[in-house]
Amino acid sequence: MTDTHEGSHVCRHFQAAADLLGQRWVPQILGALLDGVTRYSELKTAVQGISHASLSDRLKELESRSIVVRVVTPSTPVRVDYRLTPAGEDLARVIGELGAWAERWAKEPGASPA
Repeated sequence: MTDTHEGSHVCRHFQAAADLLGQRWVPQILGALLDGVTRYSELKTAVQGISHASLSDRLKELESRSIVVRVVTPSTPVRVDYRLTPAGEDLARVIGELGAWAERWAKEPGASPA
């Protein structure tokens, strides 16, 4: 029989992951970083429609969760790069599968499934 405490522990972790990936722009940012996009301006271009404030906020949150690391290179002007940590890279399959599922099933309202 499953220990209810253990079951709720697993559920909390699952919910935390779902909440993170369910935030607006997070899957797109992670997808762009999986493609090797690292500079802030490249991310802004890759994630079309995101505001500077939203991109900055999401990157800070991903950094605080150890999914993204921010690397500052002192130069003129200062160069700021973003890359995935091993935990972030481990999301590659999840993001890929989410994208594949979306292509199959998450169509516009009224569209028939593929």
